[in-house]
Amino acid sequence: QVQLVESGGGSVQAGGSLRLSCATSGRTFSTYTMAWFRQAPGKEREFVAAATWSGGRTYYGEYTDSVKGRFTISRADANSVYLQMNSLKPEDTAVYYCAVGRNGRASWYEYDYWGQGTQVTVSS
Repeated sequence: QVQLVESGGGSVQAGGSLRLSCATSGRTFSTYTMAWFRQAPGKEREFVAAATWSGGRTYYGEYTDSVKGRFTISRADANSVYLQMNSLKPEDTAVYYCAVGRNGRASWYEYDYWGQGTQVTVSS
């Protein structure tokens, strides 16, 4: 059974940093895209960043415009993904979800497996 477990969420003040982690189990995702999405109260789930992994390193990273220059996605291996979030803003407050998809890009329906989410709260 495939499982995705996120960690690292919490509460910070604006301008602060957090690092989210996601670990998978149940199978190997070496050729899959791993991504982060987020969902704020009353809003739709939103793409944040995605990355593939090849040759022992993050092969590419894709970001939504609102986090470019502040967030960095990385992968240490086939089954984990991280999101370093710097210069956090109150509008970054949301539940952050880890997702895995064979050819995933920026749409939630391109991903097959999801974690339970971790809360990130940024206060002004």
